Amino acid sequence: MWSGAPHLPGANAEELFVEVAPSISVRVLRWVPTDSSAASLDPAVVVPGWGSVFEGWRPLLTEWVSRRPIVYIETREKKSSRITRKVRREDFEMRHHGHDVAAVLDKLGIDSNEVDWFSSSLGATLLIEAYQGGVLGGRSSILLAPNPDFEFPLWARILLKMPIPRFVHPSLMRFTVWLVDRRTKEEGQRIRYRRALLAQDLQRMLLSARANIRYRLPDDLSAIRVPCAVMTASSDTLHDIDKVLGIVERIPDAVLVEVPSNQYAHDAGVLVEIEEFQSSIGN
Repeated sequence: MWSGAPHLPGANAEELFVEVAPSISVRVLRWVPTDSSAASLDPAVVVPGWGSVFEGWRPLLTEWVSRRPIVYIETREKKSSRITRKVRREDFEMRHHGHDVAAVLDKLGIDSNEVDWFSSSLGATLLIEAYQGGVLGGRSSILLAPNPDFEFPLWARILLKMPIPRFVHPSLMRFTVWLVDRRTKEEGQRIRYRRALLAQDLQRMLLSARANIRYRLPDDLSAIRVPCAVMTASSDTLHDIDKVLGIVERIPDAVLVEVPSNQYAHDAGVLVEIEEFQSSIGN
Protein backbone atom coordinates (compact mmCIF):
# COMPACT_ATOMS: atom_id res chain seq x y z
CA MET A 1 0.00 0.00 0.00
CA TRP A 2 2.93 2.33 0.52
CA SER A 3 4.97 2.07 -2.66
CA GLY A 4 4.58 2.75 -6.35
CA ALA A 5 2.42 5.23 -8.22
CA PRO A 6 -1.08 3.80 -8.78
CA HIS A 7 -1.80 3.94 -12.51
CA LEU A 8 -5.29 5.25 -13.18
CA PRO A 9 -7.08 5.51 -16.55
CA GLY A 10 -6.62 8.73 -18.48
CA ALA A 11 -3.56 10.02 -16.62
CA ASN A 12 0.18 9.57 -16.24
CA ALA A 13 1.29 8.72 -12.69
CA GLU A 14 4.41 9.60 -10.72
CA GLU A 15 5.61 8.85 -7.19
CA LEU A 16 7.97 11.28 -5.46
CA PHE A 17 9.61 11.51 -2.05
CA VAL A 18 10.15 15.09 -0.95
CA GLU A 19 12.44 16.01 1.92
CA VAL A 20 10.43 18.32 4.17
CA ALA A 21 12.85 18.44 7.12
CA PRO A 22 16.29 16.98 7.85
CA SER A 23 16.00 13.16 7.70
CA ILE A 24 12.26 13.29 6.92
CA SER A 25 10.73 12.81 3.46
CA VAL A 26 7.05 12.41 2.64
CA ARG A 27 5.48 10.47 -0.19
CA VAL A 28 3.74 12.41 -2.96
CA LEU A 29 1.64 10.98 -5.78
CA ARG A 30 1.04 13.05 -8.88
CA TRP A 31 -1.23 12.44 -11.87
CA VAL A 32 -1.34 14.48 -15.08
CA PRO A 33 -4.23 13.86 -17.51
CA THR A 34 -3.30 12.48 -20.91
CA ASP A 35 -5.78 14.95 -22.43
CA SER A 36 -3.74 18.09 -23.15
CA SER A 37 -6.56 20.55 -22.34
CA ALA A 38 -7.14 18.95 -18.92
CA ALA A 39 -3.39 18.71 -18.30
CA SER A 40 -3.04 22.48 -18.73
CA LEU A 41 -5.35 23.23 -15.79
CA ASP A 42 -4.01 24.24 -12.37
CA PRO A 43 -3.73 21.30 -9.98
CA ALA A 44 -6.03 20.14 -7.25
CA VAL A 45 -4.08 19.09 -4.16
CA VAL A 46 -5.42 16.33 -1.94
CA VAL A 47 -4.29 15.98 1.70
CA PRO A 48 -5.87 12.86 3.24
CA GLY A 49 -6.56 12.13 6.90
CA TRP A 50 -4.63 10.56 9.75
CA GLY A 51 -3.13 7.26 8.59
CA SER A 52 -5.29 7.31 5.44
CA VAL A 53 -4.20 5.01 2.61
CA PHE A 54 -4.63 5.64 -1.11
CA GLU A 55 -7.02 2.71 -1.60
CA GLY A 56 -9.67 4.55 0.38
CA TRP A 57 -9.54 7.40 -2.15
CA ARG A 58 -9.22 5.28 -5.30
CA PRO A 59 -12.90 5.61 -6.36
CA LEU A 60 -12.77 9.43 -6.31
CA LEU A 61 -9.29 9.81 -7.76
CA THR A 62 -9.89 7.29 -10.57
CA GLU A 63 -12.44 9.71 -12.03
CA TRP A 64 -10.80 12.98 -10.98
CA VAL A 65 -7.32 12.43 -12.46
CA SER A 66 -8.67 12.43 -16.01
CA ARG A 67 -10.20 15.90 -15.48
CA ARG A 68 -7.25 17.87 -14.07
CA PRO A 69 -3.77 17.40 -12.56
CA ILE A 70 -3.90 15.96 -9.03
CA VAL A 71 -1.21 16.07 -6.35
CA TYR A 72 -1.78 13.73 -3.39
CA ILE A 73 0.38 14.44 -0.32
CA GLU A 74 0.80 11.91 2.50
CA THR A 75 1.61 13.33 5.93
CA ARG A 76 4.65 12.26 7.90
CA GLU A 77 2.95 9.98 10.46
CA LYS A 78 2.15 7.48 7.71
CA LYS A 79 4.21 4.36 7.08
CA SER A 80 5.10 5.74 3.65
CA SER A 81 7.26 8.57 5.03
CA ARG A 82 11.00 8.02 5.13
CA ILE A 83 12.46 8.95 8.51
CA THR A 84 16.11 8.04 8.85
CA ARG A 85 16.57 8.79 12.53
CA LYS A 86 14.79 7.87 15.73
CA VAL A 87 11.28 9.32 15.73
CA ARG A 88 10.04 11.52 18.56
CA ARG A 89 6.59 12.69 19.65
CA GLU A 90 7.33 16.26 18.66
CA ASP A 91 8.00 15.15 15.07
CA PHE A 92 4.25 14.74 14.64
CA GLU A 93 2.98 17.98 16.15
CA MET A 94 0.46 19.78 13.98
CA ARG A 95 2.71 22.80 13.43
CA HIS A 96 4.99 20.70 11.21
CA HIS A 97 2.37 19.41 8.78
CA GLY A 98 1.50 22.70 7.09
CA HIS A 99 5.18 23.47 6.53
CA ASP A 100 5.62 19.96 5.08
CA VAL A 101 2.86 20.62 2.55
CA ALA A 102 4.38 24.02 1.71
CA ALA A 103 7.76 22.35 1.15
CA VAL A 104 6.19 19.86 -1.26
CA LEU A 105 4.54 22.62 -3.29
CA ASP A 106 7.80 24.55 -3.38
CA LYS A 107 9.61 21.47 -4.68
CA LEU A 108 6.97 21.01 -7.40
CA GLY A 109 6.96 24.70 -8.33
CA ILE A 110 3.30 25.17 -7.37
CA ASP A 111 1.98 28.45 -5.94
CA SER A 112 -0.45 27.56 -3.14
CA ASN A 113 -2.62 30.56 -4.07
CA GLU A 114 -3.42 28.82 -7.38
CA VAL A 115 -4.42 25.53 -5.74
CA ASP A 116 -7.88 24.03 -5.30
CA TRP A 117 -7.57 21.96 -2.12
CA PHE A 118 -9.43 18.84 -1.05
CA SER A 119 -8.62 17.44 2.37
CA SER A 120 -9.98 15.17 5.05
CA SER A 121 -9.82 14.89 8.86
CA LEU A 122 -6.25 15.65 9.98
CA GLY A 123 -5.48 16.86 6.46
CA ALA A 124 -8.29 19.40 6.75
CA THR A 125 -7.19 20.47 10.22
CA LEU A 126 -3.60 21.10 9.19
CA LEU A 127 -4.74 23.21 6.25
CA ILE A 128 -7.00 25.36 8.42
CA GLU A 129 -4.10 26.03 10.78
CA ALA A 130 -1.78 26.75 7.83
CA TYR A 131 -4.29 29.19 6.29
CA GLN A 132 -4.71 31.00 9.60
CA GLY A 133 -0.94 31.19 10.12
CA GLY A 134 -0.22 32.41 6.58
CA VAL A 135 1.82 29.30 5.74
CA LEU A 136 -0.46 28.39 2.82
CA GLY A 137 -3.00 30.12 0.61
CA GLY A 138 -5.46 28.75 -1.87
CA ARG A 139 -7.98 29.50 -4.58
CA SER A 140 -10.55 27.23 -2.92
CA SER A 141 -10.59 24.59 -0.20
CA ILE A 142 -12.99 21.75 0.55
CA LEU A 143 -12.46 20.48 4.10
CA LEU A 144 -14.02 17.10 4.85
CA ALA A 145 -14.72 16.50 8.55
CA PRO A 146 -11.97 18.71 10.04
CA ASN A 147 -11.03 18.15 13.69
CA PRO A 148 -10.87 21.14 16.07
CA ASP A 149 -9.26 18.73 18.53
CA PHE A 150 -8.55 15.03 18.82
CA GLU A 151 -10.69 13.82 21.68
CA PHE A 152 -9.67 10.39 22.94
CA PRO A 153 -11.68 8.43 25.54
CA LEU A 154 -10.31 8.34 29.09
CA TRP A 155 -8.91 4.81 28.79
CA ALA A 156 -7.00 5.83 25.63
CA ARG A 157 -5.58 8.96 27.27
CA ILE A 158 -4.31 6.84 30.15
CA LEU A 159 -2.88 4.24 27.77
CA LEU A 160 -1.11 6.85 25.64
CA LYS A 161 0.74 8.16 28.69
CA MET A 162 2.19 4.72 29.42
CA PRO A 163 5.21 3.09 27.75
CA ILE A 164 3.92 0.39 25.41
CA PRO A 165 6.32 -2.49 24.64
CA ARG A 166 6.55 -3.45 20.99
CA PHE A 167 5.36 -7.02 21.63
CA VAL A 168 2.00 -5.54 22.70
CA HIS A 169 1.54 -3.62 19.43
CA PRO A 170 -0.25 -6.40 17.43
CA SER A 171 -2.79 -6.95 20.22
CA LEU A 172 -3.29 -3.23 20.62
CA MET A 173 -3.94 -2.82 16.91
CA ARG A 174 -6.51 -5.62 16.88
CA PHE A 175 -8.26 -3.99 19.85
CA THR A 176 -8.28 -0.61 18.08
CA VAL A 177 -9.78 -2.14 14.93
CA TRP A 178 -12.49 -3.75 17.07
CA LEU A 179 -13.31 -0.41 18.70
CA VAL A 180 -13.52 1.41 15.36
CA ASP A 181 -15.82 -1.32 14.01
CA ARG A 182 -18.13 -0.75 16.99
CA ARG A 183 -18.20 3.04 16.65
CA THR A 184 -18.68 3.26 12.89
CA LYS A 185 -22.15 3.02 11.35
CA GLU A 186 -21.17 3.26 7.68
CA GLU A 187 -19.89 -0.02 6.24
CA GLY A 188 -17.65 1.69 3.65
CA GLN A 189 -16.11 3.90 6.33
CA ARG A 190 -15.59 0.87 8.57
CA ILE A 191 -13.72 -0.99 5.83
CA ARG A 192 -11.54 2.03 5.03
CA TYR A 193 -10.54 2.58 8.66
CA ARG A 194 -9.82 -1.10 9.25
CA ARG A 195 -7.62 -1.24 6.15
CA ALA A 196 -5.81 1.97 7.12
CA LEU A 197 -5.16 0.88 10.71
CA LEU A 198 -3.74 -2.47 9.68
CA ALA A 199 -1.34 -0.76 7.24
CA GLN A 200 0.34 1.54 9.78
CA ASP A 201 3.67 1.78 11.57
CA LEU A 202 2.18 1.58 15.06
CA GLN A 203 5.12 3.31 16.75
CA ARG A 204 4.63 6.39 14.59
CA MET A 205 0.88 6.33 15.10
CA LEU A 206 1.29 6.15 18.88
CA LEU A 207 3.67 9.10 18.86
CA SER A 208 1.35 11.01 16.54
CA ALA A 209 -1.61 10.28 18.83
CA ARG A 210 0.40 11.56 21.81
CA ALA A 211 1.10 14.76 19.90
CA ASN A 212 -2.48 15.15 18.68
CA ILE A 213 -4.05 14.61 22.10
CA ARG A 214 -2.69 18.00 23.14
CA TYR A 215 -3.83 19.82 20.02
CA ARG A 216 -6.58 22.42 19.76
CA LEU A 217 -7.40 24.38 16.61
CA PRO A 218 -7.04 28.13 17.26
CA ASP A 219 -10.29 29.78 18.36
CA ASP A 220 -9.54 32.76 16.13
CA LEU A 221 -9.67 31.79 12.46
CA SER A 222 -10.47 35.29 11.22
CA ALA A 223 -7.25 35.60 9.21
CA ILE A 224 -8.29 32.90 6.74
CA ARG A 225 -8.81 34.33 3.26
CA VAL A 226 -9.15 31.06 1.34
CA PRO A 227 -12.76 30.40 0.25
CA CYS A 228 -13.69 27.30 2.25
CA ALA A 229 -16.45 24.70 2.12
CA VAL A 230 -16.68 22.39 5.11
CA MET A 231 -18.09 19.01 4.09
CA THR A 232 -19.76 16.67 6.55
CA ALA A 233 -22.26 13.83 6.87
CA SER A 234 -24.62 13.44 9.82
CA SER A 235 -24.11 9.67 9.69
CA ASP A 236 -20.36 10.05 10.35
CA THR A 237 -20.07 9.01 14.01
CA LEU A 238 -16.28 9.40 14.17
CA HIS A 239 -16.36 13.17 13.61
CA ASP A 240 -18.50 15.28 15.96
CA ILE A 241 -20.88 17.23 13.72
CA ASP A 242 -21.38 19.97 16.32
CA LYS A 243 -17.63 20.62 16.36
CA VAL A 244 -17.57 20.67 12.58
CA LEU A 245 -20.38 23.25 12.56
CA GLY A 246 -18.38 25.32 15.05
CA ILE A 247 -15.50 25.44 12.57
CA VAL A 248 -17.84 26.66 9.82
CA GLU A 249 -18.91 29.54 12.06
CA ARG A 250 -15.30 30.56 12.79
CA ILE A 251 -13.94 30.60 9.22
CA PRO A 252 -14.91 33.83 7.40
CA ASP A 253 -17.59 33.21 4.74
CA ALA A 254 -17.24 29.43 4.99
CA VAL A 255 -20.13 27.35 3.69
CA LEU A 256 -21.41 23.98 4.86
CA VAL A 257 -21.79 21.17 2.34
CA GLU A 258 -23.74 18.18 3.62
CA VAL A 259 -23.29 14.86 1.84
CA PRO A 260 -25.20 11.59 2.27
CA SER A 261 -22.34 9.77 4.00
CA ASN A 262 -18.62 9.86 4.69
CA GLN A 263 -18.20 7.07 2.14
CA TYR A 264 -19.92 9.23 -0.50
CA ALA A 265 -17.18 11.84 0.01
CA HIS A 266 -14.63 9.21 -1.11
CA ASP A 267 -16.55 8.22 -4.24
CA ALA A 268 -16.60 9.77 -7.72
CA GLY A 269 -20.11 11.11 -7.16
CA VAL A 270 -18.80 13.82 -4.79
CA LEU A 271 -17.19 15.55 -7.79
CA VAL A 272 -20.62 17.12 -8.32
CA GLU A 273 -20.33 18.95 -5.00
CA ILE A 274 -16.62 19.68 -5.48
CA GLU A 275 -17.03 21.25 -8.92
CA GLU A 276 -20.22 23.08 -7.93
CA PHE A 277 -18.39 24.81 -5.07
CA GLN A 278 -15.40 25.67 -7.23
CA SER A 279 -17.69 27.11 -9.90
CA SER A 280 -19.51 29.20 -7.30
CA ILE A 281 -16.30 31.11 -6.53
CA GLY A 282 -15.32 31.62 -10.15
CA ASN A 283 -12.95 28.66 -10.79
